[in-house]
Amino acid sequence: MFYLVISLLIIAISLFIISFFTNDRFKDIENQVEQLSLSNLQDSYQMKKKIKILEEELLPSQFDFSNQTGAKSTLEKQVESLYQQGYTVAQISQATKVSEYDIESLIKQLTN
Repeated sequence: MFYLVISLLIIAISLFIISFFTNDRFKDIENQVEQLSLSNLQDSYQMKKKIKILEEELLPSQFDFSNQTGAKSTLEKQVESLYQQGYTVAQISQATKVSEYDIESLIKQLTN
């Protein structure tokens, strides 16, 4: 009985010591999930940054709907001229290479 208790105690201590040197699977999985989350956040941030840059580059250069100086832009003059000649929004869109939605909003702005 004494030998049994001693042998179980030795086995328990040896297993306890071995457990410090083995890899923790949960820690590995946790690190992988953390890395995946960080890379996902970085990708999302980069995409938002690129979209913002594209919006800043494309929209203000093509459409300056605000009449700050009171003079109409060439796009506004062209759209107004084509609209008064009876062209449809789709035809104006093709001629100016601007989306139909933007043409409609510009026409509404010009008629007001």
